[in-house]
Amino acid sequence: MDTNIYTLKNYGKVEICLKNILDKKGINRNKLSTMIAANYNLVNRYYNNKVVRIDLDIIARICYALNCEVSDILKYKK
Repeated sequence: MDTNIYTLKNYGKVEICLKNILDKKGINRNKLSTMIAANYNLVNRYYNNKVVRIDLDIIARICYALNCEVSDILKYKK
């Protein structure tokens, strides 16, 4: 099996599942942005799964604030 990324066409993607967690916990984006000391627009991009480059510091802050694991937020879809 050739795992070269340049020849493999469908290698999957990483999805951000922040919306699900916030909905379950009853926390809105504005509250989370305050909790993690981040701009609302940044939180909104994570919420809508529109992030191109993931900031590990932001992920760590989210996990701390929501008392969850990275695997609860980031999912790999084949």
